[in-house]
Amino acid sequence: MTSETRIDASQDMSVEDRTLDGPHGPLRVRVYEPSKRNARGIGFVWAHGGTWSFGDLDFPEAHGVSLALAAAGITVVSVDYQLAAVPEPYVAAGLPARDGVFFPIASEEVTAVFQWASTESGLPVRAWSLGGGSAGGNLAAGACLRLRDRGEPMPRTLVLAYAALHATLPAPSDELAKKATAAPSRFLPPDLDFKELYRSLVLNYVGNEEQLESPYAFPGGHDLRGLPPVFVLNSDSDFLRTSGEQFAAELASAGVDVLQIRENGTVHGHLMEPERDDSVRSFRRIVAWLSSEDLVGTAHETA
Repeated sequence: MTSETRIDASQDMSVEDRTLDGPHGPLRVRVYEPSKRNARGIGFVWAHGGTWSFGDLDFPEAHGVSLALAAAGITVVSVDYQLAAVPEPYVAAGLPARDGVFFPIASEEVTAVFQWASTESGLPVRAWSLGGGSAGGNLAAGACLRLRDRGEPMPRTLVLAYAALHATLPAPSDELAKKATAAPSRFLPPDLDFKELYRSLVLNYVGNEEQLESPYAFPGGHDLRGLPPVFVLNSDSDFLRTSGEQFAAELASAGVDVLQIRENGTVHGHLMEPERDDSVRSFRRIVAWLSSEDLVGTAHETA
């Protein structure tokens, strides 16, 4: 393992880049450590989104989110998981082609980083939660299922921000279809049917149709019993809201404690602009969830 540490005095924290011995080769992480006077004694492993194909440790949804949470006293480990190839719709929109990896590599890397953080950080295992945005939320949920099935320690909580949790998106309501069509995210290719786009993205991530059935690739629709409490944070005008809403219902049906919030007036990927008022509001919600002794329940036994 290698590391490089710098002090961000303006944010009252240290920021350290490390390279771990990951399950598929060197694995970069960035550790945000609040000052002792500001630390809450809480840890959070975070995976950025980017359709499984884009992003790194400097991505706004990685660095910006991590800074915001660490400034609130939470120790954050941001994961630089290996990426899938650039999807064909993005190449067609003008981005250069690039090869990448398939499932389960990124999913297993997020699992490994949680295990490393929760055992090597100095904070107790039960102080650590796991989460991610969009594709990163997918990776976090799949990693938690893998830990459950292995009988290994799971996160205290899961945080899933506008996550892609189903291999096939549930149909949107008329209300959502109108909103999401009128206010698309600027991070998606323009003038493309979202159902068609989503299908190409999930296949680009997993590599073949058979892998779509894996609960670790897409947890939605599978056995969710025994998972820890989950905070589902959905964007308002976002076709992926259907996945978050259905997953929250599936969690409740499985006996999992769940809190679901729709952040009003937002589009998919709103945490990519961490300075916006609605993103700041989302950060306050996440901090309250992670640090609460009263709001968060427990992981109930599997039936």
